[in-house]
Amino acid sequence: MPRNMRGKKMPAVVILCGGMGTRLAEQTEVRPKPMVEIGGRPMLWHIMKHYARYGCREFYLALGYKGEYIKRYFLEFHTLNRDFTVNLGDGRIGVLDCANGEDWTVHLVDTGLETMTGGRLKRIAPLLPRGRFFMTYGDGVGDVDLDKLLAFHRTRKGLVTLTAVRPPARFGALDFDGDRIVRFKEKSVVREGWINGGFFVVEPTALDCIERDVMWEHDPMERLAAEGRVYAYRHEGFWQCMDTLRELKYLESLWESGNPPWKTW
Repeated sequence: MPRNMRGKKMPAVVILCGGMGTRLAEQTEVRPKPMVEIGGRPMLWHIMKHYARYGCREFYLALGYKGEYIKRYFLEFHTLNRDFTVNLGDGRIGVLDCANGEDWTVHLVDTGLETMTGGRLKRIAPLLPRGRFFMTYGDGVGDVDLDKLLAFHRTRKGLVTLTAVRPPARFGALDFDGDRIVRFKEKSVVREGWINGGFFVVEPTALDCIERDVMWEHDPMERLAAEGRVYAYRHEGFWQCMDTLRELKYLESLWESGNPPWKTW
């Protein structure tokens, strides 16, 4: 396993990239949702950069819908992120700089077009290195402290830790004094309840609960939770999924501000 900046071993990262993204059909008719761009870079790249910031260097991508698009992106990544010279006589390519690449190892695994999240995890499991691993979805970003998440998981000794987040409100909130508005809160956060924000830590034995092609979030997680083997790491910081065009535009606006809250690198 790679080591982070403080010399700690960091687990491999599994990213679920196979969904059809039907609620973002304006973008996903031609590409998978993890490849929808924010600031000229795919959502998937933003997620991987966050994990790399904490020392993660090995990624397993569970592909499905339009998986060839993601494969092509990484096949061309080395060349397109560097300056190079092409000798048109013999086709030789010389790299002019080595500073713009990423020292990642990326495993691209076709887990089926219509496979559900649990089935994708089950199919990719035999390829994973031994030991616990990180897992997340390919459509959400956040400023989750992965060192603290991993430490939390180790102390609780469960099989799964998920990152619980507070869902962003879809609309601004109004505070009233009678009929008079005393406060207008744009882009507020719902303070009641928590939701699954991804950013899991998973012990390999947790995957034994996946007996067929099911949603990871349904029967397997419900069974593990009933056994007291699932813990929630509460994240009060930034988190945002990209399910709709509205959410995509919101993330774009944050990137264009010059200081997007999920940019930890």
